[in-house]
Amino acid sequence: MVLQDQELSLRNAVSVSQAGLQAIHAGSEQIDMAPLKSVDSAAVAVMLAWQRQAQSLNRHLQFISVPASLISLISLYGLTEFFDVVEVATDERH
Repeated sequence: MVLQDQELSLRNAVSVSQAGLQAIHAGSEQIDMAPLKSVDSAAVAVMLAWQRQAQSLNRHLQFISVPASLISLISLYGLTEFFDVVEVATDERH
């Protein structure tokens, strides 16, 4: 699944979360976060919900093109080991 929003925050967390949960239930094992330009701590909560959904279905979930700002939040909350994250290469985000 490729995120459609450029923001993942408290403002749109419910709708983005629901879209991701549906995609995971339908078999998606990757969440492409390349479109994201703005995140807040709600993004981490959404990722946790997605991860729990994947685990309940015995699936491995990978987050790709995760922006550095979200990587920082994940690290701040001590969840680095909980997610399979591929960070955005620095030359791709100008």
